[in-house]
Amino acid sequence: MSDGTCAKKRLWRWRSNPLRRRDDIMEAWIVLALWAVVLVGGTLVGLVTAHAADEVFARQRAERTSVRAVVLADVPASATKAGGTRALARISWTTPDGTTRTDRTLVDTRQKAGAEVVAWLDGQGDLAAEPPSSAEAAVEAGVLGTAAALGLAGAAVGAGALVRWRLDRRRIDQWRREWDLVGPQWGHKTG
Repeated sequence: MSDGTCAKKRLWRWRSNPLRRRDDIMEAWIVLALWAVVLVGGTLVGLVTAHAADEVFARQRAERTSVRAVVLADVPASATKAGGTRALARISWTTPDGTTRTDRTLVDTRQKAGAEVVAWLDGQGDLAAEPPSSAEAAVEAGVLGTAAALGLAGAAVGAGALVRWRLDRRRIDQWRREWDLVGPQWGHKTG
């Protein structure tokens, strides 16, 4: 097929046709709107989500601080499940105001009592997870943005498919009613 013929076939819903029904025109507008939502809306949702995630990660990097902590008891290799390399252990650290605190956090297995580890604190001085680096945050923000865009696209395509299915059902019902009216007029049977 030439490019001109292919373009005409793609735009068949838009051209004048004596067999074209109102539902065909509605379907054409629905498909156009669906593509606009997927392309424009998906891009916007993805960018907004990625930007918001990046801001959260930047805030975590700014608020969280690392402190030197001391492991209070030996951490045997058997302390972890499923052969992991980290286990919960009790640690102690000194806050910036001089208060000594203790809590449990994940540390590498086989740590001995008195070993120094790095612990991360949030803005209130409580233990927190290590914030992602700039590179990790960029990758995670990109993944979240892509997931949000795909989620919107999936929802839009699903809604479009449902509306098109309903239009198909309506067309089939119209054809059935029309056939019920016209069919008996063809009383002559062959054979």
